[in-house]
Amino acid sequence: MAWAGVFLDAAPEASHAVRMATQIVLVPGFWLGAWAWDDVAPLLADRGYAVVPLTLPGLEPGHSDRGGVTLNDHADTIVAALDRGAERRVLVVHSGAALPGTMVLDRHPDLVDHIVFVDTAPVRDGYAMNAQLEGPVFPLSAAWDDEMAEGSMRDLTGDQLRTFEDHAVPQPGQTVSGQVRLYNEARLAVPATVVCTAFSSADYRAYADQGAGFLAGLLDHTALAYVDLPTGHWPMWSRPAELAGLIDRAAAG
Repeated sequence: MAWAGVFLDAAPEASHAVRMATQIVLVPGFWLGAWAWDDVAPLLADRGYAVVPLTLPGLEPGHSDRGGVTLNDHADTIVAALDRGAERRVLVVHSGAALPGTMVLDRHPDLVDHIVFVDTAPVRDGYAMNAQLEGPVFPLSAAWDDEMAEGSMRDLTGDQLRTFEDHAVPQPGQTVSGQVRLYNEARLAVPATVVCTAFSSADYRAYADQGAGFLAGLLDHTALAYVDLPTGHWPMWSRPAELAGLIDRAAAG
């Protein structure tokens, strides 16, 4: 599903034109589909952006072969969604979608004018989320524990938690165990914003400096900005208006 909003604010015509010429592709993390952006996408569309929320392969409710889906499939789907005809393209990746998102930057840095990492980070060559994972899928129940509920689920209502559980589908196993392969250093110069939610930007920097595997890629990028949005790991539900505002700022360049 995609929205194409009409900018109604009393902003100058130049600002209006920039928005109408800008596409924003929203990619959710593990277990989620395009529905995860339902509270954010209309807010961006109302600002005049062409908004495309994605459901990556294997994350459709009725998919029959999740175990056969790879990181390459996810990266290819993101690339296909990027509009070559847009004057400006902004890619927003949440959580585990940073892996195929980084692959897209590596393969087509010219197609992404700005990338927004939502409580996640660009990864390095050879990184896998969990190389030891066995089995065709990684269900939400395998990750759900008290620590996750108390930390990552911060600020979510009971209804939001139930919606999450009801709509979540098993993550294709190869997108969890598969390694990212990167070759093109041009990706490191693509302007990027890291929206830090479950941890602060100071924590992000400290963990990267300590060599934390998932965050080490932050050290490589040359055009990176950090923004704090204190909440849990799913700000598209807990702080949708604030997240939309931050994406708007990034999209405006």
